[in-house]
Amino acid sequence: MTENSSQQPASNPELPTTYAPADVEGKLYERWVERGYFEADEHSDKPPYSIVIPPPNVTGSLHLGHAFEHTLIDALVRRKRMQGFEALYQPGMDHAGIATQNVVERELGKEGKSRHDLGREAFVERVWQWKNESGGQISGQMRRLGEGVAWSRERFTMDEGLSKAVQTVFKQMYDDGLIYRAERIINWCPRCLTAISDIEVEYQEDDGELVSMTYGEGDETIVVATTRAETMLGDTAVAVHPDDERYRHLIGKQIKLPLTDRTIPVVADHHVDPEFGTGAVKVTPAHDPNDFEIGNRHDLPFITVLDERAVITVPGPFEGLDRLEARSAIVAALRADGRIVAEKRPYVHSVGHCSRCKTTIEPRLSLQWWVKVAPLAQAAGDAVRDGKVKIHPQEMEKRYFDWVDNLHDWTISRQLWWGHRIPVWYGPNGEVVCVGPDDEAPTGEGWTQDSDVLDTWFSSGLWPFSTLGWPERTDSLAKFYPNSVLVTGYDILFFWVARMMMFGLYVNDGVPPFGTIVLHGMVRDEHGKKMSKSFGNVVNPLDWMDKYGSDALRFTLARGANPGTDVPIGEDWVQGSAKFSNKIWNATRFALMNGATIEGELPPAEEMSVTDRWILSRLNKTVADVDAFYDDFQFAKISEALRHFAWDEVFDWYVELSKTTFFAGGRPAEVSGRVLGEVLDVMLRLLHPIVPFVTEALWTALTGRESIVIAEWPADSGFRDDAAEKEIELVQQVVTEVRRFRNDQGLQPGQKVPAELTLTGTALAPHEAAMRQLLRLQPAGDGFHATASLPVAGATVALDLSGTIDVAAERKRLTKDLEAAQKEKAQATGKLGNEAFLAKAPDNVVDKIRGRLAKAEADIERIGAQLAALPQS
Repeated sequence: MTENSSQQPASNPELPTTYAPADVEGKLYERWVERGYFEADEHSDKPPYSIVIPPPNVTGSLHLGHAFEHTLIDALVRRKRMQGFEALYQPGMDHAGIATQNVVERELGKEGKSRHDLGREAFVERVWQWKNESGGQISGQMRRLGEGVAWSRERFTMDEGLSKAVQTVFKQMYDDGLIYRAERIINWCPRCLTAISDIEVEYQEDDGELVSMTYGEGDETIVVATTRAETMLGDTAVAVHPDDERYRHLIGKQIKLPLTDRTIPVVADHHVDPEFGTGAVKVTPAHDPNDFEIGNRHDLPFITVLDERAVITVPGPFEGLDRLEARSAIVAALRADGRIVAEKRPYVHSVGHCSRCKTTIEPRLSLQWWVKVAPLAQAAGDAVRDGKVKIHPQEMEKRYFDWVDNLHDWTISRQLWWGHRIPVWYGPNGEVVCVGPDDEAPTGEGWTQDSDVLDTWFSSGLWPFSTLGWPERTDSLAKFYPNSVLVTGYDILFFWVARMMMFGLYVNDGVPPFGTIVLHGMVRDEHGKKMSKSFGNVVNPLDWMDKYGSDALRFTLARGANPGTDVPIGEDWVQGSAKFSNKIWNATRFALMNGATIEGELPPAEEMSVTDRWILSRLNKTVADVDAFYDDFQFAKISEALRHFAWDEVFDWYVELSKTTFFAGGRPAEVSGRVLGEVLDVMLRLLHPIVPFVTEALWTALTGRESIVIAEWPADSGFRDDAAEKEIELVQQVVTEVRRFRNDQGLQPGQKVPAELTLTGTALAPHEAAMRQLLRLQPAGDGFHATASLPVAGATVALDLSGTIDVAAERKRLTKDLEAAQKEKAQATGKLGNEAFLAKAPDNVVDKIRGRLAKAEADIERIGAQLAALPQS
């Protein structure tokens, strides 16, 4: 369990009396970066371990979700680096097409300009300028958090190399028939003025209206219902089920479309549900995906009635109205024409919204570029089914399969200027040429490049290999692809993870981009509520880092990281983690002042005290537990195991039990000092991946060596001493029970009490001095009178409480508490014995009463023991 001897000893600095994170963290991080600890060498003989950062948007800043995710990734990488792996934590940012363009357009708006005033080239230059000046703040915030990323390898999805990867993949897929151009119904955002994919649409329940109206005249009247009356101007049919007897006589006939000079046919289609509504549906092929399919099956016209801003384009009284204005106006006109049969308001229904700007999306017929996902999705699903890729926690596999097994073709073109421009040129005579990165683009009169850019997720889907130099066969690619693990939120399982799986398998000969996908939950506030600016509960992690230190924030986040579940967090929890950092600091400082050392070999077990052997046994079990939890990505269990060992076992028990040994001096003190040094050395290394700063400061002070970052990860030496563990457990039982009794009697923690300990015939005798020190027990001198006797763990502790408490007042208080507990027991017993009550009461109510009964019985037993232990008056 000793540290890597290849490190050169450094000076052993004296620790300040208090830990001030602000004085430590920044200096340590800069030293780590300067010394190149986080860089990864593709030519190293060490086994590779690589993780990519889920690239944050260049528009963003570090929020708690980032801090949470980055803490988990950094912990994994730091441990693997200590284990001797060539560890790469790949940093970078995403160009975030729509979000970034929106930010820069808003800035232009403040100048009274639009992007069209600048033109495409100048606008793109303006975005690059903004990116270079304002887009990198998240890098500084990552440094504050202590992230061990390879900064020299930082990438951006619009870098020249990554752009080459995008163009290469597009060309390859185009040539393979996996990318095509077609006119279809897409999700259109009238605010962002671009198409968006299915996964970028958020559905929510909105209050709308359901209007039923008549089409046709006389015997050829038919009733249809809609929530979007404005689209009726684009209707080209009414559809009914072919077996619906009510409408059989109308199938094939032309009927009058209200408010227009057109007639439309009644068509028979099996898509229509005759049991839903009137069994007749209006068909608007250019503005509804289901209607689009009906239109294709029946060769119907496609009439677009809304422009890119969702404004009516049909000549007439409604032209120029936006969709909501037109909806009201058309319903009013239909009502005046006697066409309205029923109106339902509010009508709550699911409505799609743009995930970025929250505008209601508009289904719209549009010519776009698409990816044929079926073969790619099949491969992505099979990679998990076949065990090439593992999803953790495993129960998340179902969500993954539900998605990839039902994917529709992906629309990848966006009507933006910021992004990877589609590498397709159109010629004057209808020619279409897709250009690869090594191809010359067509020149000459009439040749133009497609004006659209690619969906941001197209380029970020290449992230695991484009950051390593692909399509070039670089040494980095050979060393670090596939990535070892992907750590990301379950919320982008579909946005990002599935894309990376499809692309990685496609371009790398069936090799998936990573071996394990670790999915974590979302950070929420302390009440479990989603963090949102509208709720007023958003926290800037920098504020907590400034106040409590980065280690405190990291430890809090890691303690909440149970696989796949959301993470509640409150400021008091961060404050508690700061106390843990202070506890580590103060206890280590005490240990260094009292002879803790790592010099020389550990003494043989026969020279050690039982307490020494106990803590070494517990240390090795902790090493084994932590390793097992890391291998299972159980960050909360890692954190809790380390906190329990450090705070409870090392500081509250071992150090306290050993104080008498240290104060006595001699060889036993030397042995315990070496054992304590060993324990602190290993404990600090175990803690380091999660709390890097405080452990670096303490470990270098303890060992005099260069840095804990490049220290060896501790190994379980196999040392176990079950007998010592059982013996110390007895000591803990006695101390805990007597402390509880003292507290129940109202004694102050530091108040000394005369006591007589009967330990003969037990394993406790060697620990009497330490137990008396821990329990503030004085020797039983002249005049000792045992007023309370506690039998525990085979021993007896007799205490003289005369003069330390007001016995009469204490007896009165306890008697009152006993009567209350007895009354509670009687009430609960009565209810649980009432058959009529049990027959009617819900299970949760009955369970609650049973719990009250159990508590009352425990209180009666506890208070009775306290009364019996009081001195007799």
